[in-house]
Amino acid sequence: MEVTLAYGRDGLLAHVPDDAVVVTPTNLPVLADEAGAIAAAVRAPLDDAVRPSARVAVVFPDITRPMPNRTVLPPLLAELERRGCGPDEVVLMCGTGTHRAATAAELAELVGPAVAGRYEIRNHVATSGDHVHVGDVDGVPVLLERAWVDADVRIVTGFVEPHFFAGFSGGPKGVCPGVAALETILECHSPARIADPRATWTVLDGNPVHDFVRAAAALAPAHLELDVAINDDRGVTAVFANAHRDACAFVERTSVQRVPGRFDVVLSTNSGHPLDRNLYQAVKGMAAAERVVRAGGTIVMAAACVDGVPAEGEFGRILAAAGSPDALARADGPPGLDRWQAQVLGRVLGQARVQLHAEGLTDDEVRAAHLEPVADVSDAVASAAGRDRRVCVLPLGPLTVATAV
Repeated sequence: MEVTLAYGRDGLLAHVPDDAVVVTPTNLPVLADEAGAIAAAVRAPLDDAVRPSARVAVVFPDITRPMPNRTVLPPLLAELERRGCGPDEVVLMCGTGTHRAATAAELAELVGPAVAGRYEIRNHVATSGDHVHVGDVDGVPVLLERAWVDADVRIVTGFVEPHFFAGFSGGPKGVCPGVAALETILECHSPARIADPRATWTVLDGNPVHDFVRAAAALAPAHLELDVAINDDRGVTAVFANAHRDACAFVERTSVQRVPGRFDVVLSTNSGHPLDRNLYQAVKGMAAAERVVRAGGTIVMAAACVDGVPAEGEFGRILAAAGSPDALARADGPPGLDRWQAQVLGRVLGQARVQLHAEGLTDDEVRAAHLEPVADVSDAVASAAGRDRRVCVLPLGPLTVATAV
């Protein structure tokens, strides 16, 4: 049968065995009035927090997230403007964490030209000196961007999806790592935290990564956490104001899908653009497949990786320096930039071989990452499946939390 995979901007058609198990989230319809639902959700929190001419900081997700900023920001900004906080009082902050800064054109694409033309927009830079010590978590200093800390009103926006080591995205994660200093992010993603079995999909309580995130964000808390759930077309299906846990519970009901046991071959993606824009991000789709592939099985991964490994950051250098997947997976040693992603990749490779189709990477770059390059995912699945082997397909990759039962 044919399956359309979320790959890059246009998708990719794959041929898989007729008895393959295809697993997707429950796709809910978009709200009839997205803007109206967002405006209604934010009114009460804004009434409590906003005074005319207050300085407002609004954080939004960066270029690696399929956040519908163009849908969410306009009604939020309109509600702020009705309360006397317009473009002169509001700064929009792209919460990059340790990711690269967006270009001016990318920022305009993220928020829409109307918003980009009226509001100040800045990229967070984790290595800048413009961070403030707001307190400690587990004895570690927490430093957050000054513009966030000093604002009279702090608003963080995000969409909630299952996350492979933080439990769920959205909510406090927009603050830490979103606008945190590098040293704070390194501790949040330390090898020991990543290695903890509770640092995994859909787990919040007792998850050492999420626990750090929530405690760090609480040191300079948002007056409004605005979270949305989205469907396959990235339309808004639900809106949550200061109710991140409710948002997580809502998304868990639609994203977790039970499958019959583990599979010999799992074909996965990283949910297409923008989530699959580089190899670093694509590890999430591999981790999604890891949940249902048998030990010694094969993961066939389709991720466009148009931004390469990428060149910035340390991920590529960590991969090149590691002599084996076992070296990547080690949990000892000090924290380091991008080590967390390499650590998860090493763990996945300890479970299964990974074959990768990525138009943005050369075969040598794929091999340097301890992966096997493949030109055609259909051929790769057919070769790995052979006769009488069970195949699972995750067309939307990490947006589905497949669970073997």
